[in-house]
Amino acid sequence: MFSRLRGVRFTMRLQCLDTKFFSSSTSLVPMQLPSRMETHLWYVVPNEVKSEQLLNKYLEFLPTSEKEHVFSMRGNELRKGALLARALVRTTIARYQINQVSPRSLKFRKNIHGKPEVDWQQIEDWHPQQLHFNISHTESLVACGVTTHNPIGIDIEEKERKIKHSISSFAKRYFSHQEVQLLGSISDPEIQRQEFIKLWTLKEAYVKALGRGFSGSPFKTFTIRSVAASKESFHLSEGSSFENSEIVVESLEDSANHTGDWQFTLMELAGSHYAAICSRKGCANEDKSHPMKLRVWRTIPLVEDEYVSGTDSVIAVKGLM
Repeated sequence: MFSRLRGVRFTMRLQCLDTKFFSSSTSLVPMQLPSRMETHLWYVVPNEVKSEQLLNKYLEFLPTSEKEHVFSMRGNELRKGALLARALVRTTIARYQINQVSPRSLKFRKNIHGKPEVDWQQIEDWHPQQLHFNISHTESLVACGVTTHNPIGIDIEEKERKIKHSISSFAKRYFSHQEVQLLGSISDPEIQRQEFIKLWTLKEAYVKALGRGFSGSPFKTFTIRSVAASKESFHLSEGSSFENSEIVVESLEDSANHTGDWQFTLMELAGSHYAAICSRKGCANEDKSHPMKLRVWRTIPLVEDEYVSGTDSVIAVKGLM
Protein backbone atom coordinates (compact mmCIF):
# COMPACT_ATOMS: atom_id res chain seq x y z
CA MET A 1 0.00 0.00 0.00
CA PHE A 2 2.53 2.63 1.16
CA SER A 3 5.33 1.43 -1.10
CA ARG A 4 3.59 3.24 -3.95
CA LEU A 5 3.49 6.54 -2.04
CA ARG A 6 7.09 7.71 -2.39
CA GLY A 7 8.56 10.62 -4.32
CA VAL A 8 6.48 12.01 -7.15
CA ARG A 9 3.84 9.34 -6.87
CA PHE A 10 3.40 10.25 -3.22
CA THR A 11 2.67 13.89 -4.11
CA MET A 12 0.34 12.96 -6.92
CA ARG A 13 -1.71 10.62 -4.78
CA LEU A 14 -2.26 13.30 -2.18
CA GLN A 15 -3.39 15.70 -4.88
CA CYS A 16 -5.79 13.16 -6.36
CA LEU A 17 -7.74 12.27 -3.23
CA ASP A 18 -11.39 11.43 -3.71
CA THR A 19 -12.92 14.62 -2.31
CA LYS A 20 -16.41 13.16 -2.51
CA PHE A 21 -15.38 10.38 -0.12
CA PHE A 22 -14.38 12.94 2.51
CA SER A 23 -17.02 15.57 1.95
CA SER A 24 -19.18 14.34 4.85
CA SER A 25 -16.47 12.96 7.13
CA THR A 26 -13.70 15.54 7.46
CA SER A 27 -14.99 17.25 10.60
CA LEU A 28 -14.06 16.19 14.12
CA VAL A 29 -16.72 16.15 16.81
CA PRO A 30 -15.77 18.82 19.39
CA MET A 31 -15.05 17.47 22.86
CA GLN A 32 -15.12 19.12 26.25
CA LEU A 33 -11.79 18.87 28.00
CA PRO A 34 -11.49 16.26 30.76
CA SER A 35 -11.98 17.53 34.29
CA ARG A 36 -8.96 17.52 36.60
CA MET A 37 -9.89 14.07 37.93
CA GLU A 38 -10.89 12.59 34.59
CA THR A 39 -8.99 10.69 31.91
CA HIS A 40 -10.11 10.23 28.31
CA LEU A 41 -8.86 7.28 26.27
CA TRP A 42 -9.23 6.96 22.50
CA TYR A 43 -8.24 3.88 20.55
CA VAL A 44 -8.23 2.73 16.94
CA VAL A 45 -8.00 -0.83 15.59
CA PRO A 46 -5.74 -0.75 12.49
CA ASN A 47 -7.59 -3.62 10.82
CA GLU A 48 -10.74 -1.49 10.84
CA VAL A 49 -9.06 1.24 8.76
CA LYS A 50 -9.21 -0.19 5.26
CA SER A 51 -9.61 2.86 3.00
CA GLU A 52 -6.48 3.92 1.14
CA GLN A 53 -8.05 7.36 0.60
CA LEU A 54 -8.47 7.75 4.35
CA LEU A 55 -4.87 6.78 5.02
CA ASN A 56 -3.77 9.38 2.47
CA LYS A 57 -5.93 11.93 4.27
CA TYR A 58 -4.09 11.13 7.50
CA LEU A 59 -0.80 11.65 5.68
CA GLU A 60 -1.87 15.20 4.90
CA PHE A 61 -1.85 15.95 8.64
CA LEU A 62 1.86 15.19 8.98
CA PRO A 63 4.85 17.47 8.42
CA THR A 64 7.63 16.21 6.17
CA SER A 65 9.72 14.88 9.06
CA GLU A 66 6.88 12.71 10.35
CA LYS A 67 6.09 11.43 6.87
CA GLU A 68 9.71 10.42 6.47
CA HIS A 69 9.54 8.55 9.75
CA VAL A 70 6.44 6.67 8.60
CA PHE A 71 8.12 5.63 5.36
CA SER A 72 11.29 4.59 7.18
CA MET A 73 9.39 1.73 8.80
CA ARG A 74 9.86 -1.67 7.19
CA GLY A 75 6.68 -3.30 5.96
CA ASN A 76 3.22 -1.96 5.21
CA GLU A 77 1.74 -2.91 8.58
CA LEU A 78 4.43 -1.07 10.54
CA ARG A 79 4.03 1.98 8.31
CA LYS A 80 0.29 1.89 8.76
CA GLY A 81 0.66 1.62 12.53
CA ALA A 82 3.08 4.55 12.65
CA LEU A 83 0.73 6.65 10.54
CA LEU A 84 -2.33 5.79 12.63
CA ALA A 85 -0.47 6.62 15.85
CA ARG A 86 0.34 10.12 14.59
CA ALA A 87 -3.11 10.64 13.11
CA LEU A 88 -4.78 9.56 16.35
CA VAL A 89 -2.71 11.97 18.45
CA ARG A 90 -3.36 14.90 16.14
CA THR A 91 -7.09 14.33 15.69
CA THR A 92 -7.58 13.60 19.40
CA ILE A 93 -5.89 16.79 20.57
CA ALA A 94 -7.63 18.85 17.89
CA ARG A 95 -11.03 17.71 19.20
CA TYR A 96 -10.43 19.62 22.41
CA GLN A 97 -9.30 22.84 20.68
CA ILE A 98 -11.70 22.60 17.76
CA ASN A 99 -12.17 26.34 17.27
CA GLN A 100 -8.46 27.13 17.26
CA VAL A 101 -6.38 24.36 15.70
CA SER A 102 -6.55 21.69 13.03
CA PRO A 103 -4.75 18.34 13.22
CA ARG A 104 -2.27 19.54 10.60
CA SER A 105 -1.36 22.77 12.43
CA LEU A 106 -0.35 21.10 15.70
CA LYS A 107 3.32 21.21 16.58
CA PHE A 108 5.16 19.02 19.07
CA ARG A 109 8.34 19.12 21.07
CA LYS A 110 10.08 16.69 23.42
CA ASN A 111 11.09 17.29 27.02
CA ILE A 112 14.69 16.73 28.05
CA HIS A 113 13.98 13.01 28.45
CA GLY A 114 12.28 12.64 25.07
CA LYS A 115 8.60 12.61 26.10
CA PRO A 116 6.44 14.33 23.42
CA GLU A 117 4.46 17.42 24.39
CA VAL A 118 2.24 19.84 22.48
CA ASP A 119 4.13 22.98 21.49
CA TRP A 120 1.26 25.44 21.66
CA GLN A 121 1.64 28.40 19.33
CA GLN A 122 1.04 31.83 20.79
CA ILE A 123 -2.27 33.23 19.57
CA GLU A 124 -3.61 36.55 20.79
CA ASP A 125 -6.46 36.25 23.32
CA TRP A 126 -6.23 32.45 23.34
CA HIS A 127 -4.81 30.53 26.27
CA PRO A 128 -5.07 26.75 25.73
CA GLN A 129 -5.69 24.48 28.69
CA GLN A 130 -2.72 22.57 30.09
CA LEU A 131 -3.39 19.35 28.21
CA HIS A 132 -1.30 16.18 28.66
CA PHE A 133 -1.33 13.18 26.38
CA ASN A 134 0.42 9.87 25.94
CA ILE A 135 0.26 7.19 23.27
CA SER A 136 0.94 3.48 23.05
CA HIS A 137 0.48 1.03 20.21
CA THR A 138 0.92 -2.54 19.10
CA GLU A 139 0.44 -3.96 15.63
CA SER A 140 -3.26 -4.49 16.36
CA LEU A 141 -4.23 -1.47 18.50
CA VAL A 142 -3.32 2.20 18.90
CA ALA A 143 -4.38 4.17 21.99
CA CYS A 144 -4.07 7.78 23.14
CA GLY A 145 -4.81 9.02 26.66
CA VAL A 146 -5.63 12.64 27.54
CA THR A 147 -5.74 14.54 30.83
CA THR A 148 -5.62 18.19 31.87
CA HIS A 149 -3.14 19.58 34.41
CA ASN A 150 -1.91 16.13 35.51
CA PRO A 151 0.77 14.06 33.69
CA ILE A 152 -0.33 10.75 32.17
CA GLY A 153 1.34 7.59 30.96
CA ILE A 154 -0.34 4.69 29.16
CA ASP A 155 0.76 1.32 27.87
CA ILE A 156 -1.05 -1.42 25.98
CA GLU A 157 0.09 -4.98 25.37
CA GLU A 158 -1.56 -7.84 23.54
CA LYS A 159 -3.10 -10.33 25.99
CA GLU A 160 -1.75 -13.20 23.89
CA ARG A 161 1.75 -11.77 23.65
CA LYS A 162 4.30 -14.57 23.82
CA ILE A 163 7.42 -14.22 25.95
CA LYS A 164 10.43 -15.54 24.02
CA HIS A 165 12.56 -16.23 27.07
CA SER A 166 11.89 -17.67 30.50
CA ILE A 167 9.57 -15.36 32.39
CA SER A 168 11.56 -15.97 35.56
CA SER A 169 14.88 -14.93 34.00
CA PHE A 170 13.26 -12.00 32.19
CA ALA A 171 11.65 -10.77 35.42
CA LYS A 172 14.93 -11.08 37.36
CA ARG A 173 16.58 -8.86 34.78
CA TYR A 174 13.99 -6.06 34.84
CA PHE A 175 11.66 -6.36 37.85
CA SER A 176 12.07 -5.69 41.57
CA HIS A 177 12.71 -8.52 44.01
CA GLN A 178 9.13 -8.36 45.31
CA GLU A 179 7.72 -8.63 41.80
CA VAL A 180 10.01 -11.55 40.97
CA GLN A 181 8.78 -13.31 44.10
CA LEU A 182 5.17 -12.70 43.11
CA LEU A 183 5.66 -14.18 39.65
CA GLY A 184 7.69 -17.09 41.05
CA SER A 185 4.82 -18.02 43.38
CA ILE A 186 2.48 -18.67 40.42
CA SER A 187 2.62 -22.32 39.38
CA ASP A 188 0.31 -22.09 36.36
CA PRO A 189 2.46 -20.95 33.36
CA GLU A 190 -0.45 -19.24 31.59
CA ILE A 191 -1.50 -17.25 34.67
CA GLN A 192 2.15 -16.37 35.26
CA ARG A 193 2.44 -15.06 31.70
CA GLN A 194 -0.69 -12.95 32.10
CA GLU A 195 0.50 -11.46 35.40
CA PHE A 196 3.87 -10.68 33.83
CA ILE A 197 2.18 -8.73 31.02
CA LYS A 198 -0.04 -6.84 33.46
CA LEU A 199 2.98 -5.87 35.56
CA TRP A 200 4.88 -4.77 32.48
CA THR A 201 2.06 -2.50 31.29
CA LEU A 202 1.69 -0.93 34.73
CA LYS A 203 5.43 -0.30 35.11
CA GLU A 204 5.74 1.16 31.64
CA ALA A 205 2.71 3.41 32.17
CA TYR A 206 4.30 4.74 35.39
CA VAL A 207 7.65 5.44 33.75
CA LYS A 208 5.93 7.21 30.85
CA ALA A 209 3.86 9.30 33.28
CA LEU A 210 7.02 10.38 35.10
CA GLY A 211 8.39 11.51 31.75
CA ARG A 212 12.00 10.71 32.67
CA GLY A 213 12.59 7.81 30.29
CA PHE A 214 13.67 4.29 31.17
CA SER A 215 17.23 5.35 31.99
CA GLY A 216 15.87 7.87 34.50
CA SER A 217 13.41 5.42 36.06
CA PRO A 218 14.67 1.83 35.69
CA PHE A 219 12.04 -0.84 36.29
CA LYS A 220 14.10 -2.34 39.14
CA THR A 221 13.91 0.85 41.20
CA PHE A 222 10.23 0.58 42.07
CA THR A 223 7.59 -2.04 42.86
CA ILE A 224 4.02 -2.24 41.58
CA ARG A 225 1.64 -4.16 43.83
CA SER A 226 -2.00 -4.46 44.87
CA VAL A 227 -3.32 -3.39 48.25
CA ALA A 228 -6.75 -3.42 49.84
CA ALA A 229 -8.77 -0.76 48.09
CA SER A 230 -9.81 2.51 49.59
CA LYS A 231 -13.51 3.20 49.68
CA GLU A 232 -13.44 3.90 45.95
CA SER A 233 -10.53 3.28 43.62
CA PHE A 234 -11.51 4.26 40.09
CA HIS A 235 -14.45 4.58 37.74
CA LEU A 236 -14.49 3.12 34.24
CA SER A 237 -17.86 4.67 33.47
CA GLU A 238 -20.57 6.67 35.14
CA GLY A 239 -22.04 4.72 38.02
CA SER A 240 -19.40 1.98 37.95
CA SER A 241 -16.68 1.52 40.58
CA PHE A 242 -14.35 -1.32 41.47
CA GLU A 243 -13.38 -1.84 45.09
CA ASN A 244 -11.60 -5.22 45.34
CA SER A 245 -8.07 -3.82 45.34
CA GLU A 246 -6.09 -0.91 44.06
CA ILE A 247 -2.66 -0.69 42.49
CA VAL A 248 0.13 1.30 44.11
CA VAL A 249 3.78 2.03 43.37
CA GLU A 250 6.61 2.02 45.92
CA SER A 251 10.04 3.52 45.30
CA LEU A 252 12.94 1.31 46.38
CA GLU A 253 15.70 3.90 46.11
CA ASP A 254 14.26 7.31 46.99
CA SER A 255 12.27 7.46 50.21
CA ALA A 256 11.37 11.08 49.43
CA ASN A 257 9.80 10.06 46.13
CA HIS A 258 6.07 10.86 46.37
CA THR A 259 4.87 7.62 44.83
CA GLY A 260 1.54 7.98 46.64
CA ASP A 261 0.71 10.87 44.30
CA TRP A 262 0.06 8.44 41.43
CA GLN A 263 -3.00 6.36 40.62
CA PHE A 264 -3.47 3.47 38.21
CA THR A 265 -6.16 1.90 36.08
CA LEU A 266 -5.73 -1.59 34.62
CA MET A 267 -8.24 -2.98 32.13
CA GLU A 268 -8.87 -5.32 29.26
CA LEU A 269 -9.36 -3.24 26.12
CA ALA A 270 -11.17 -4.29 22.92
CA GLY A 271 -11.10 -7.90 24.10
CA SER A 272 -7.51 -8.26 22.93
CA HIS A 273 -5.23 -6.09 25.07
CA TYR A 274 -4.28 -5.21 28.61
CA ALA A 275 -4.17 -1.44 29.04
CA ALA A 276 -2.64 0.44 31.96
CA ILE A 277 -3.07 4.13 32.73
CA CYS A 278 -1.07 6.08 35.31
CA SER A 279 -1.78 9.69 36.19
CA ARG A 280 -0.95 12.08 38.98
CA LYS A 281 -3.74 12.41 41.53
CA GLY A 282 -3.79 16.20 41.56
CA CYS A 283 -2.28 19.28 43.09
CA ALA A 284 -1.46 19.56 46.77
CA ASN A 285 -4.57 21.62 47.48
CA GLU A 286 -6.94 19.13 45.84
CA ASP A 287 -8.71 16.11 47.30
CA LYS A 288 -6.43 13.25 46.22
CA SER A 289 -8.81 10.61 47.57
CA HIS A 290 -11.23 11.26 44.71
CA PRO A 291 -11.08 8.33 42.26
CA MET A 292 -9.93 8.60 38.68
CA LYS A 293 -12.84 8.68 36.26
CA LEU A 294 -12.18 7.10 32.87
CA ARG A 295 -14.11 7.58 29.61
CA VAL A 296 -13.20 5.49 26.56
CA TRP A 297 -13.94 5.80 22.83
CA ARG A 298 -13.22 3.54 19.87
CA THR A 299 -12.60 5.67 16.82
CA ILE A 300 -11.73 5.75 13.16
CA PRO A 301 -10.59 9.38 12.95
CA LEU A 302 -12.73 11.52 10.60
CA VAL A 303 -15.18 8.64 10.08
CA GLU A 304 -16.79 7.45 13.32
CA ASP A 305 -16.52 7.55 17.10
CA GLU A 306 -18.13 5.09 19.51
CA TYR A 307 -18.33 5.62 23.26
CA VAL A 308 -17.50 2.21 24.74
CA SER A 309 -17.20 2.79 28.49
CA GLY A 310 -19.51 0.37 30.28
CA THR A 311 -19.40 -2.17 27.43
CA ASP A 312 -17.52 -5.42 26.96
CA SER A 313 -14.81 -3.45 25.13
CA VAL A 314 -13.62 -2.01 28.48
CA ILE A 315 -13.38 -4.48 31.36
CA ALA A 316 -11.73 -3.57 34.64
CA VAL A 317 -8.93 -5.78 35.94
CA LYS A 318 -9.30 -5.64 39.70
CA GLY A 319 -5.67 -5.52 40.73
CA LEU A 320 -2.86 -8.05 40.53
CA MET A 321 -2.73 -11.49 42.15
